Amino acid sequence: MNTFTEALVTIATAIVGLAIVATLVSKNAQTPQVIQSAGSAFSNALGVAESPVTGTSVSLNLSYPGSDLTTSFGGPGG
Repeated sequence: MNTFTEALVTIATAIVGLAIVATLVSKNAQTPQVIQSAGSAFSNALGVAESPVTGTSVSLNLSYPGSDLTTSFGGPGG
């Protein structure tokens, strides 16, 4: 029964992997925009976390890729 379960898990993993790849390469997936948004979110969080230490003001990028909406986050006293 152990080999049967292993084979079943392998097939299920392959199906899920294929679904992920199909979603990523789909014309409607907008994968580059999602990756860019995740990078912007991490960059914003890192800048805000560093601003009290460095004393610099951070300009947050709150836009979806392709737009130009930004806001600023003041450091100490700002």
